[in-house]
Amino acid sequence: MGSHENQGSLPGHNTSPQEGVILNPDPVLNVANEHHHGHLHHGGAAANPVNHPDEVVYSNPTPNKSFDKETGDYATNEKSFTDEESGNVGHIAVEEATGRKHFISHYYRKFRPFVHIFIWLLFTAWWIVGLVRFRHTKNWLIPFLLYLAITLRIIFLWLPVNYVWNPVKLVWHHTAFRIYEMIPKVLHKPLAATVTVGVFLIGTMVPAESGENTRASRAQALFGLVVMIAAMTATSRNMRLIPWHTVIGGMLTQFIIAIFVLRSQAGYDIFNFISTLARTLLGFADQGVVFLTDDTVPQKSWFLTGVVPPIIFFVALVALCYHVGLIQWFVGKFAAFFFWTLRVSGAEAVVAAATPFIGQGESAMLIRPFVPHLTLAELHQVMTCGFATIAGSVLVAYIGLGLNPQALVSSCIMSIPASLAISKMRYPEAEESITSGRVVIPEDGEERAANALHAFANGAWLGLKIAGMIISTLLCIIAFVGLINGLLTWWGGYWGAEDPVITLQLILGYLFYPVAWLLGVPKNELLQVGELIGQKIIINEFYAFNNLRTDPRYLALSGRATLIATYACCGFGNVGSLGTQIGVLSQIAPGRAGDVSKVAISALLAGIVSTLTSAAVAGMLYTDAIGPATHS
Repeated sequence: MGSHENQGSLPGHNTSPQEGVILNPDPVLNVANEHHHGHLHHGGAAANPVNHPDEVVYSNPTPNKSFDKETGDYATNEKSFTDEESGNVGHIAVEEATGRKHFISHYYRKFRPFVHIFIWLLFTAWWIVGLVRFRHTKNWLIPFLLYLAITLRIIFLWLPVNYVWNPVKLVWHHTAFRIYEMIPKVLHKPLAATVTVGVFLIGTMVPAESGENTRASRAQALFGLVVMIAAMTATSRNMRLIPWHTVIGGMLTQFIIAIFVLRSQAGYDIFNFISTLARTLLGFADQGVVFLTDDTVPQKSWFLTGVVPPIIFFVALVALCYHVGLIQWFVGKFAAFFFWTLRVSGAEAVVAAATPFIGQGESAMLIRPFVPHLTLAELHQVMTCGFATIAGSVLVAYIGLGLNPQALVSSCIMSIPASLAISKMRYPEAEESITSGRVVIPEDGEERAANALHAFANGAWLGLKIAGMIISTLLCIIAFVGLINGLLTWWGGYWGAEDPVITLQLILGYLFYPVAWLLGVPKNELLQVGELIGQKIIINEFYAFNNLRTDPRYLALSGRATLIATYACCGFGNVGSLGTQIGVLSQIAPGRAGDVSKVAISALLAGIVSTLTSAAVAGMLYTDAIGPATHS
């Protein structure tokens, strides 16, 4: 464990591996109180938190607990399954469902080897047949990756991962790590920064020019990225404590993901496959619409029938995946990656990994037992991640509007390492974190569905509420913007401002004109892109995206400007989401409401800048080949 001689010591304190931070007096870090916090110190990661930083622990469900002064312990308050407001639909026979589940589990365990062999043989035959018959007519990469993923998953269900991971670590420690140790410690960060700058310069300036893809426009976007990083550093809460390993690693990860998506055929194929799957979901939702209405309704270009049904279906599908543990598995793997590569705390890694899948409020719910104990920097990071990207539940809606799916999906992923870097520049860690050296994903047992059907019904109900919120919000916002524009036009008419008329969009366009220039937007389209960025920040991203796909002024934008605008608007960083995040975190930990409000504005700024860095990187790597896809 790390030492803190220069910071003093606390009796019975379970110190973390952090160095140079103020010791956290939170009782949860006192060894004598560990029995009150089974979700953390009774897990495998607590037993060996430093030697296995890549280990992800999925703890048991954590019920509501209240401290009983008479007994001196915590009392458990169970929650019923009948609270419809929380998304739980109807009364569930939990005992009966559990019995059926145990019956199926018994036979599954008995015949498990044969089931796995059958699945592997089935997909092996599928892959071989496809390779023989369609090798020259269809893409072979996606089927191969799918087959490889299934094969590896089945292998590691039987083979402990340590048999593979330990040799990898052995090779790493005797090759790359040994070279790293030979370099003087004082040169580690300067060399890492130099390599990162070199990667950025080569990736941006070496490719040949073509059409809108000029070196001048790429250099313009690169300059904008430098300006944003410099601004976050200059306005840092404590510049001396900025963890440059996290900053350099986060920005480099963002750039590598962008190169993979925008410059490589394999990356394009993979993300095109993901976007094709997302678009296919729209077709399945249309089948439900046809059943409820007729076969002509899905063909209409109505928001109510073209965008809302896929949202409901997708949220229900996510709830089902969450029930069977698929979402948690993905979150755990991504969390381990961020935790190991960027050296963030366990709570920050879990939220960063979960946000693109389940959204800003729901990702905070994953670490609900830890929220009352988060440091100010961790609260800042949790909120920044939420503002920097969008959730999967609305991703399908944006694809339904006709936006570039590859840009949306890649932006969601790119903005996460960027948000970790930007947040650590803006608000570096100065306190001791209780999840430093530990990646723990508590399983929420309060609202756990009894079976898959119950989870799917809960998801459908939640999807209906999300869709209703989007519809009502858009209706009110569009009407309110119309009211403001009417007043501004009337007021400007007395000044003779009639061509162009004064509108909110025009004002926002001029306010964010410099921002659009820093992203590498062509000079004759700066005003329109500035308007879209302003609409996204002041109103919301849905309003900006809707205008991008329906307003003739924005439909005429070039491929470069459209792609940059798509990346720049792909985040929840707006004034409305500020209230949402404050409300969610204050409900989870009422005692931290003041701290949440203290860091909220800074987190909103950091989240907006994180999204804009993704847009700048897109401007640096734009090619004419991906231009037509922006109008898909």
